[in-house]
Amino acid sequence: MNNIISIQRLILTIVFILKIGFPTILSGADLDPKTDEKKPNVVLIFIDDLGYGDLGTYGSPDIATSNLDQMAKEGVKFTNFYVAQAVCSASRAALLTGTYSNRIGIHGALDHMAKHGLNPEETTIAEMLKPLGYQTGMFGKWHLGHHSEFLPTSQGFDEYYGIPYSNDMWPNHPQSKNYYPPLPLYQNNKVVDTLFSDQSMLTTTFTEKAVDFIGRNKENPFFLYLAHPMPHVPLFVSDKFKGKSQKGLYGDVVMEIDWSVGEVLRALKVNGLEETTLVIFLSDNGPWLSYSGHSGSAGPLKEGKGTSWDGGVKVPAIMKWKGQIPAGLVQKNPAMSIDILPTIARITGADLPMLPIDGKSIFPMLTNANTTSQQEAYFIYYNRNELQAVVMGDWKLYFPHKYRSISPGQAFRNDGNPIDYYMIEMKEMELYHIPSDPSESKNVVAQNPEVVTKMKVLAEKAREDMGDALQNRQGKNTREPGNVN
Repeated sequence: MNNIISIQRLILTIVFILKIGFPTILSGADLDPKTDEKKPNVVLIFIDDLGYGDLGTYGSPDIATSNLDQMAKEGVKFTNFYVAQAVCSASRAALLTGTYSNRIGIHGALDHMAKHGLNPEETTIAEMLKPLGYQTGMFGKWHLGHHSEFLPTSQGFDEYYGIPYSNDMWPNHPQSKNYYPPLPLYQNNKVVDTLFSDQSMLTTTFTEKAVDFIGRNKENPFFLYLAHPMPHVPLFVSDKFKGKSQKGLYGDVVMEIDWSVGEVLRALKVNGLEETTLVIFLSDNGPWLSYSGHSGSAGPLKEGKGTSWDGGVKVPAIMKWKGQIPAGLVQKNPAMSIDILPTIARITGADLPMLPIDGKSIFPMLTNANTTSQQEAYFIYYNRNELQAVVMGDWKLYFPHKYRSISPGQAFRNDGNPIDYYMIEMKEMELYHIPSDPSESKNVVAQNPEVVTKMKVLAEKAREDMGDALQNRQGKNTREPGNVN
């Protein structure tokens, strides 16, 4: 069966190249990397459900995040950085493969009953770096399939310690109604413990694992992927941060995440690795607003997780590399998580994946605030395979679709239980000029027909390529996820 799939993948790749030509991004081999020097390390810190407005450097008035604020002062802060989809598994698939998640068949949030995961035929960042001699470690939340063939150690990682899906997928969470079994804790491909009622040490434990990994691999090039389960509900924090913030338990949790980032940055400094390590900090999507006092803030942005509005798909993004990235740079032009893999390929000299990807290197954007992405546009899919929005430069165009919002008139809750959503139907296209209207409050579709026409053409190309469930369209170049036989 796997041989048949491999042949299909090869045929698909050949057809794709014949149709559109070779990728415009050069492979790592074409970049003439300095082979006589140690290759740069990469640390990728990925946070769960952290809102755009939850950090001091992004305007939070009540959560102290001194380490991340300092990281932004010493590196580049993106103010218009998007994820491919505003939900856990899909967002992670796009980040690790440089490919739109709907192209590779990963939608929504996989749980313990899922019979599929990230296809082993896809190339993760870890798999891309292994041929170059990189040591690879992953600590935290995986969420791309819990069967052995989908776990991190089968997808390029030498080490894994963490949970296979979200921390609310367990029987003790108020909303689970005993649907979920005890949450398993993995070491490599084996369950070594189960979490029943206390996750208070998860952030600390994963941080300690990450710091230890850095210390053990300071002489080798390494890729560290630290994916914290927090501040996804249910919220847990260690005693050292309990009651420390001005924003209750949620603020405490974010303060501990900030501490975690500080510990990682300190480990790099102590081991003399600051000038040879690119550190990337991102969130997987916006805040889960229905959890009221247990959710974060999207700041000035509209809506949150589970929507294609900027509050759902625009996230904090900070990158630091001492000596390579100018201190205090603010990048206002749009970029997306699919661009992380090719950017890492650019700086390490790694070859890009054999199967076609969607991302393009944004390394020039890390060093020059006036540089724009090589992408013509970014496509926002959600709810299986609906093309809901397109981002093109300063503009964001929405197509008619239904989305969720908080039902009005509900009382504030701070007990870990959600308040209700209701569905809103967008009946006509809507266009927003993001620099002048970051809250997406003024629809200017009627005033900009030429912009709309251009964006509609780009959207039609995306539909032919990847499909669009809103129009019942099947894409010509989509791939299947991995399935359990």
